[in-house]
Amino acid sequence: MIHNDATRRQIEAADPTQSTWLSANAGSGKTRVLTERVARLLLAGTRPENVLCLTYTKAAASEMQNRLFQRLGEWAMMPKPALHKQLVELGTEAAIDDDYLSNARTLFASAIETPGGLKIQTIHSFCAGVLRRFPLEAEVSPQFKEMEDRAAQLLRENVLDEMATGDHADAVAGFARHYTGAEVGKFLAAITARRSAFLSPLSADDLAQTFDIPKNLTLDGLIDAIAGPHDLAAIQQLIPICLTSGANDQKAAIKLQAINCNTGPDMTDLAVMEDVFLFGKDAKSPYGAKIDSFPTKAVRAANPDLIDELNDLMQRVEDGRDARWCWLALEKTRALIAFATPFVQRYETKKVQSAALDFDDLISKAKALLEDPAVAQWVLFRLDGGVDHVLVDEAQDTAPDQWDIVRLLTQEFSTGIGANPDRERTVFVVGDKKQSIYSFQGADPDGFDRMSVHFSSELAKVEKPLHRLELLYSFRSSAAVLQLVDQTFKGEMAEGLGDHIEHRAFKDGMPGRVDVWPVIEPSEKPEERDWDDPVDLKGRTNHKVVLAAQIAAEIKRMIGQETLPVKEVDDTEWSRRKITPGDFLILVQRRSDLFSEIIAACKTAGLDIAGADRLKLGGELAVKDISALLQFLALQDDDLSLAAALKSPLFGWTEKQLYDLAQPRKKRQTLWEALRTSGTHEDTLAILHDLRNRADFLRPYDLINRLLIRHGGRQNLIARLGHEAEDGIDALLSQALGYEQSSVPSLTGFLTWLQTEDVVVKRQMDSAGDRIRVMTVHGAKGLEAPIVILPDTTKRKREVRGDLLTLGGHVYWKPKSDVMPQVMRDIQDDMLDAQDRERRRLLYVALTRAENWLIVAAAGDVGKGDNDSWHRTVSSALDHLDAVDHPTAFGTIKRFSRWTWDAGPMVETTEATASKAVMPAFGKTLPDLPVLPGIRFPSELGGAKTMEGETHTDTSDLALAWGSIIHFLLEILPEMDPTTRPGAAIGFTNNHPEAGLIPNIDDLIKEALATLDAPDLSWIFASGLAEIPISATLPSLGNDRMHGIIDRLIVTDTDVIAVDFKSNRVAPKTPEQTPDGLARQMAAYRDALKQIYPNHRIRTLLLWTKTGTTTELPNAMLDAALNGVTTP
Repeated sequence: MIHNDATRRQIEAADPTQSTWLSANAGSGKTRVLTERVARLLLAGTRPENVLCLTYTKAAASEMQNRLFQRLGEWAMMPKPALHKQLVELGTEAAIDDDYLSNARTLFASAIETPGGLKIQTIHSFCAGVLRRFPLEAEVSPQFKEMEDRAAQLLRENVLDEMATGDHADAVAGFARHYTGAEVGKFLAAITARRSAFLSPLSADDLAQTFDIPKNLTLDGLIDAIAGPHDLAAIQQLIPICLTSGANDQKAAIKLQAINCNTGPDMTDLAVMEDVFLFGKDAKSPYGAKIDSFPTKAVRAANPDLIDELNDLMQRVEDGRDARWCWLALEKTRALIAFATPFVQRYETKKVQSAALDFDDLISKAKALLEDPAVAQWVLFRLDGGVDHVLVDEAQDTAPDQWDIVRLLTQEFSTGIGANPDRERTVFVVGDKKQSIYSFQGADPDGFDRMSVHFSSELAKVEKPLHRLELLYSFRSSAAVLQLVDQTFKGEMAEGLGDHIEHRAFKDGMPGRVDVWPVIEPSEKPEERDWDDPVDLKGRTNHKVVLAAQIAAEIKRMIGQETLPVKEVDDTEWSRRKITPGDFLILVQRRSDLFSEIIAACKTAGLDIAGADRLKLGGELAVKDISALLQFLALQDDDLSLAAALKSPLFGWTEKQLYDLAQPRKKRQTLWEALRTSGTHEDTLAILHDLRNRADFLRPYDLINRLLIRHGGRQNLIARLGHEAEDGIDALLSQALGYEQSSVPSLTGFLTWLQTEDVVVKRQMDSAGDRIRVMTVHGAKGLEAPIVILPDTTKRKREVRGDLLTLGGHVYWKPKSDVMPQVMRDIQDDMLDAQDRERRRLLYVALTRAENWLIVAAAGDVGKGDNDSWHRTVSSALDHLDAVDHPTAFGTIKRFSRWTWDAGPMVETTEATASKAVMPAFGKTLPDLPVLPGIRFPSELGGAKTMEGETHTDTSDLALAWGSIIHFLLEILPEMDPTTRPGAAIGFTNNHPEAGLIPNIDDLIKEALATLDAPDLSWIFASGLAEIPISATLPSLGNDRMHGIIDRLIVTDTDVIAVDFKSNRVAPKTPEQTPDGLARQMAAYRDALKQIYPNHRIRTLLLWTKTGTTTELPNAMLDAALNGVTTP
C-alpha cells in the first residue's frame, strides 16, 4: 500500500515498539509521525494515561491533540472498508480482524474519558501537574499559583524598592553606580532568569582568579605597579614642554593636566595615561605603547633623560592596561553579585510567601523533587506506574534542566523492575538541530546530540537499541526552494546546523521560484522634511519606506496578475489558481521600523492584512480610547481625557462638535460642566452618567465590560478601527482580571497599575484568515505559506544581547567595550560565535517556511562579503544555481525556478481558501460606519418598558440596581435549601456592589423570597436552566445578530418556556397591557428559540416579582410587537 520512501520512513519512525531518535527536516511531517505513533500505541493496547507527550508550546500540544482526536473520531464512525484501509496505511503489523476494528472504534471514547485527559502537554504544564500531585514532597504550597510575566515583573520591582530603603541600600547604591541602562526591569528579569548563579555565587578568590587578579593584590598595589609618585613628577615636567610644542603635543598636554599629580595616581589617572601614552584600538599596534613616537621628535631629542623615564612609564601603562581593565570588570561583577544575591534571595522568599511559582520554578522544583534521594524513588514509583512511553517534540529547543526532567522520568526504563523485558517501554524524541532558535529561552542545540548519546547508552544496557532515523523529504516546499536551502548552507554557513544537510522534495514536480530583489541603498542626500513633521517620521524617499511601498505594490500586482500551482495534473503539469492575500507571509528578524512601514504600506494599498503579531497594549488605539474614558471617570476635571474620549469611536464626536462645546466655556469651567449644562448630546450624557454612577461600585473589568457591551463600545471601536482592535480590547479585559486577582480593585488603582509597564500581547497568526501575515521569524516557527517574503536581510550589528556574560554556569557583568579585558572578550567572542550559529539557523527557519515562492529583499547596508548579511548569503547561493535575470517594474531581479509556472489549467480559488476563516465585513478597516448589520440586544429594541403610574423609570439608578439584585438572588437562591435562603439572601445582597443604591434593602429581600416561596411559581424554580446566554441571526430584525440572556429556561418534551423576571412596580392585568418594549424583548427570545427547538412549542412568560404573578404573551401579540421594531 505504501509507494514512496517518504511515507515509508514516517511509518518506520511511528513504530510504537521501537525507541527512536528522529531528526526531521522542516516540513517533513513530524507532527503526523507523533500523532500516528500515539495512535498506534493506543491500537497496541497501551492505556492513554500511560503515554506522555511533551511539546514545546501550548499551541503545538493543542494541534497534536486535535489531530489525534480527529483521527480517532473518524475511526469511530468510519465504514469498515475505509477503516481497514487506513489501518493498513498506518503501518500496523497486527492482523486486522473484526475485533481489531472494533477496538479501533473505541479508542476515541477511551481517550476522551481518560482521567485528567491525554497527557499531551508542555513540559512546564507537566511539571506543574507533578508539583500539585506531590506538594508536600516538593515543599510547595498545594494551592500554589503560576506567576505570569506581569506579576513577576511587579514582584521584582517591589523587591528592588524594599532593598533600596532597607538593609541592602548599600548594595543597591553600588549597583546603581555601574548601571547605565534605561530598562532596569529587563535587567532584573535577566538576573532572576540566572538565579542559580547568584544563589551559589563564586567565592571572592575564585572570582578574582577568573579575572587573572592575584589573590592578595590590592587596588593600591595594582596602581603602584603601573605608576608611582616619581612618574607623576616626570609628567609634571613633560606638560609645560608639550604645551610649547606642536598641536598634537599640546592636545596631549591638556589631557595630562587632568591627572592629580599631588595626591598620587588613581584609576582615573591611569585611564588618562592610557589615552595619551597608548595607540588607539584601530592603530597598527592596538593599545601598544607610543615608545619613541611620543612626544614629537624635537621634544624627544631635547629631553633624552625625560624621554627614557617616559618610555619606561608608557611600557608599564601598556603592560598594566589589561590588569586595570580586569580590576574594573572585577569590581563591576562584585557589585552585581553583592546586589543580585540578596535580590534573588528576597525574590524567592516573596514567592514562597505568596505561594507563587514562576515558569523556571516549575522546572527547577520538579527536577529537585525527582533528584531528592529521600522522596525520588517514591515519586518515580507513583509516576513510573503511569508512564510507559515518553515522546518529546521540538527536542532541539529543550533546555538542559528540561532534559534532566526527561532523563529522570525515563531512568527506570533501563534499571530495576521498570526494565522488565516483558513490559514495553519506549522513548521517542523528534527534533531538528537546524531549527534551534530559542537560546534566549534556554534552548541548547548541542544537548540534542548529548541526549542522543545518553539514551543510546542507557537503552543498550537492556538490549533495547535506540533507532536513529532521519526525515529528509519535505512535504511543504518546492524543489526550487529546497535546492536553494541546500546550496545556502554549505561550508561556513553549515556550522551550527549539523553534520549533514540534505533535503528532498516530496512534490518534486511542483513549480517553484526563488527571487532576490536588488538592494535599495540608503539615500546619500538628506531628506526634505516639513518643519512640523515629527522627528521620527520617515520621508517617502527613505530606503525602508521605499522597500515597504515596493512590497505592497508587488503584492497587489501578484494578486491581480499572478497564479500559484495547486495540484498535480500529471508528471509535467500542475493546475493553477489565483493568488489571495492569505498566501503571503512576510518575515522579519526583529520588529523594527521596516516592520511597521510594511504594515502601513499594505494598509495604504488597501490590502487585507492581519496586522502585527505582537501588540503593545499601551499603543493600541482602542485601549487608548477606553483608557481616556476611564481617566475621566476617575477624575471628572480631566478635560483632556474627556475630549479624547468624545472624539474616539466610543462617542464619535467631530472636531466641530468638540470645539462648539469647549470654546464658549466660562473661565475655569470644566469640559464636563459645559457638557452637563449644554442641553444637548443626550445620548452621550446618558452613557457618561451611567458609567460615572457605577465607577465607584463596579470593578474595573465590569465597568469596561459595561461600556463595551451595554453601550456598544466594542462594536463602535471595531467598526472604526478594524478587527485587529479586538486583540487589544480583549487584552485590556484580561489585564483588568489580572489586576483584580492581585490587588484591591479600584478604578484609580487599575489605571496606575496599567501605566506601570507596557504590556505586550501575543496574537495567534496561524489562523489569520485570508489576510497577509507580517511577523518575526521566531513567531513563524511551525507556520508555512505559499509565498514568503524576507525583507529584513541587511547586515546586523554583531553584539551580545543584554548586559550579562555567562561562562560555566557563572554570570559576569559585561564591561563597556572600551575597557573590556581579554578574558571577558574571550567569553564574549564565544557567545558571539553561538549567536552567529543561531542566526544561521534562524535563516534556515525563514527559508523553509516557503511552499512555492520565496522572495528576498533588502533596504540598507548588506555588506560586501558573501556571508555579511542574509541578502548576500542567499544571493551568493543563487549564483551557484541556474538563476537568470528577470526584469520587473522596480529593476532586474535574480530568479531561480523549477518547472513551468504558468502552463497548467486554472481552477476556482474556493478550493484554496475553503479552510480559511472569512472575516465579516465589519472587521475590515473602514473610515465610516460598518456596512454589515450590527448586534441587537432584546432589551434595547425600543418601546416603553414600564406601565403608567411607575414611580421611577427603568433607566433610573434605583430601578436598575433593584432589578440587578433581584435577578442575582433569583439566579442563586433556587439552588439552596429553603431554610438557608433568608440568611444567604442578606449576605449576598449586602455584598452586592449596587446595594448602596437601595434605601429599603429589606423590602427587596422580602420581594425575592416571596417570589421563590409562591406556590404558583414553584414550577418555574423547581427545574430548568438559569441565566442562559442566547445568540441568533433573526430575519425579523433585518438579519441582525441578537445577543441576550434568558433568566429562566424550562425545556420539556413538547414545550420550551422562556421566563424573564421583571421588577416593575406596576404589573399589567392582561397581556395586552404589557409595555411594547417588554413584548419586543420576549418576541426576540421566541424567534431565537424557534431556531434551536424547531419541533417544540415556544412559550414566553413575564414573572412580576412585585406581585408574584406571571403574564404569558400570545404569539400574535409577539408578531405585532416585532413589526414595530425599526432596523438601523
